[in-house]
Order: sequence, then C-alpha cells, then structure tokens
Amino acid sequence: MADTVVHPFPPIWNCGSRILILGSFPSVQSRLDQFYYAHMRNRFWPLMERIYSVSLCSKEEKTAFLLSSGLALWDVIFSCTLSLSADSSIRNVVPNDISVILEGAEIEKIITNGAKADELYRRYILPVTGREALKLPSTSPANAAWSFDRLYDVWSQALGK
Repeated sequence: MADTVVHPFPPIWNCGSRILILGSFPSVQSRLDQFYYAHMRNRFWPLMERIYSVSLCSKEEKTAFLLSSGLALWDVIFSCTLSLSADSSIRNVVPNDISVILEGAEIEKIITNGAKADELYRRYILPVTGREALKLPSTSPANAAWSFDRLYDVWSQALGK
C-alpha cells in the first residue's frame, strides 16, 4: 500500500556549507526518528565517522559535525507517494526547492546519494538550477553490491579526504 508523505524535517546547512549531499527521501525509520539516515544498517553515518575520524552518536553531534565540516544534508523530494521505504515505489514527486541552500551558502559540489536520488535530481532539480551533481553509490543497506570499504574509497575521494 502506498502513502503520500511529506518530508518531515528540515535540511541541515549553514552559510559555511560547501558540499550539498542529497538523498531521495527519508526511510520509514528516519521519518520516525525525525533525522537523516536513521536506519541502523544505513552506512552514511559510519562512513562519515571513518572519513572524518570522528565519533557521532546523537542527532546533535551529527548536526554539529555536518555544520562544522562544510557539509549540507537534504533530500531531493519534498513529498511523494511511496510504499514503506522503497525507492522503487516512489511516485507523484514534488521536489524540494534547494535554491534556499544554493543562495545562502557557497556550494561548490552537489552529491547525490544513490541512483534514485540522482535520477530524481536530474529530472526535477537540474533543469531549474543548471547545477550538475556527482552521483555516488547509495549508503542504503539495499545497496548490498557495494561493500563498506568500496563505499569508503569513493565517498572519501568525492569529499576530498
């Protein structure tokens, strides 16, 4: 069964943000926890910890880390119809307006976290902004083809680490 869902929490960014990382839409667990990449098997936060040599436990620590590291975090989709957390079920997309971040920070690079985020970025946001994005492999546990070490290599290079 598909439900229409609105993105339940704001982007994380400030005027010092230089890299904007965009996912597709929060998972069920992220929507429940009201925070990005909250599913315990999603590898986003473990990757950030390894790449930046930090330990991140709480939402507050993760937010402070992003803001102090020049990273902004949001999703391509403002609202959509989907079944649970399945990117493949996403329909009726209304994109987020990322211009608030692009106008308020000197974003040097936009990264899409996974194929679906990239596909949606190219369909809905690229025509508006004219800003290309770098597609990185998804940190989702559904992306079992990519080991943590392979993700680390690609993500650390893209983040300039």
